[in-house]
Amino acid sequence: MLHFFKHKKPFLKDLIPDNYIDIHSHLLPGIDDGSTCIEDTTSYINGLQEIGFKKFITTPHVMGDVWKNTNDQINEKLLATIAELKIPNIDNRMKTAAEYMIDSEFTALFKSKSLLTLKDNYVLVEISYLNPPIQLFEILFDLQVAGYRPILAHPERYNFYHSSLDEYKKLKNAGCLFQLNMLSTTGYYGERVSKAADLLLKNGLIDFIGSDVHHNRHMEYMHKRIILKNYEYLTSAFQNNSLFDF
Repeated sequence: MLHFFKHKKPFLKDLIPDNYIDIHSHLLPGIDDGSTCIEDTTSYINGLQEIGFKKFITTPHVMGDVWKNTNDQINEKLLATIAELKIPNIDNRMKTAAEYMIDSEFTALFKSKSLLTLKDNYVLVEISYLNPPIQLFEILFDLQVAGYRPILAHPERYNFYHSSLDEYKKLKNAGCLFQLNMLSTTGYYGERVSKAADLLLKNGLIDFIGSDVHHNRHMEYMHKRIILKNYEYLTSAFQNNSLFDF
């Protein structure tokens, strides 16, 4: 039970600014573990628009042998999705990047091919929830040498970092920017993750915020109350997303 946050907090949807630009979602149907059909995608986008979302940079997984999505496949799926959506002006408000797993294939990928970035050289990456890659800092260094600036998705969800703020600071010093999942503020991922989100916000380590929407349950939690103590720090992180306007 999430009993450590005692006082009533605002609803998440009430803190989302008008014209918010989302930089992490799984809205393209049938390409990964996100939306499964165009009807779901339509429902999610309409629902997100109602609470302030204006533009969407959706980020399908690129992950080893699980989701071997290529640039061409992702771009083709975006075009097909936009053509099917019956949402006014969505073609000017939706684009795609990718969420890259830092796995055994990632280094070869970014050294041989261009990555799909959020904007300019900003690339969204993630790591395993089981343990960090042994050569993580070497890979991050090589990624930056290749010209990219990494944004680590949902750092609050990596349980192996929860016991040490210094580990997060090492990642920041290694050049990582941090993207918080907004549902971590409402307790969706559990108490430990919410506490980690609170700590990262309090220490000024969160740069951006993303929805990471996959399915209907995620959409439901957009309407929950925030449970964090330090939720006032969310405002600047939300505003920082304007960097990715297009």
